[in-house]
Amino acid sequence: MKSILLIGLGRFGRHIAQKLNDLNYQVMAVDNNEERVNRNLSIVTNAQIGDSTDADFLSSLGIRNYDVCIVAIGDNFQNSLETASLLKELGAKKVIARASRGVQEKFLLRNGADEVVYPEKQLAAWTAIRCTSEHILDYIELDGEYSIFELSIPAAWGGKTILQLDIRKKYGINVLGIRESGKLSMDILPDTTLSRGTSVLVLGKPKAVQKCFRI
Repeated sequence: MKSILLIGLGRFGRHIAQKLNDLNYQVMAVDNNEERVNRNLSIVTNAQIGDSTDADFLSSLGIRNYDVCIVAIGDNFQNSLETASLLKELGAKKVIARASRGVQEKFLLRNGADEVVYPEKQLAAWTAIRCTSEHILDYIELDGEYSIFELSIPAAWGGKTILQLDIRKKYGINVLGIRESGKLSMDILPDTTLSRGTSVLVLGKPKAVQKCFRI
């Protein structure tokens, strides 16, 4: 089980802490605001109040002992940048930092961050794709070429098998799973039959998915 250092317990940091707690990860949380720390004690393993731009304070946390360090500071980019840089200097194995603008992403990657998450940009992309069609229920971009979509199946697909539809051969799209009555099944076989009202989880190029599902 990975141990995680989470720095910043604002709204974004709290969401991360809650999800990690749901997944049973051990999380050490840090924030310079006592009220925020106290508010999140129930969803983290340990927590400390402190200044993450203070090298002595960070060093006291034993940075090398954590598998991942997440910098979720959202209200002060200078602090975020200094924290990411210090973490790397102190031997952090992996640093993931939050950016709210493209220029911040570039600075963070040059100054200690191994990866940068850009919530506003990622959510904007998700919203734009999601609202283009009522068939699209969810969307994850894997890289510039491939994405995973969850889509409601066209009415004409009801009662047909994966083999009969043969969308892999026709469009280069792989069916990863089927959701029926809210339950997702990843056990997909050529003779798996699609029922009306179900949705499918597919992997492919966005243009191919648009063409296949006539979006």
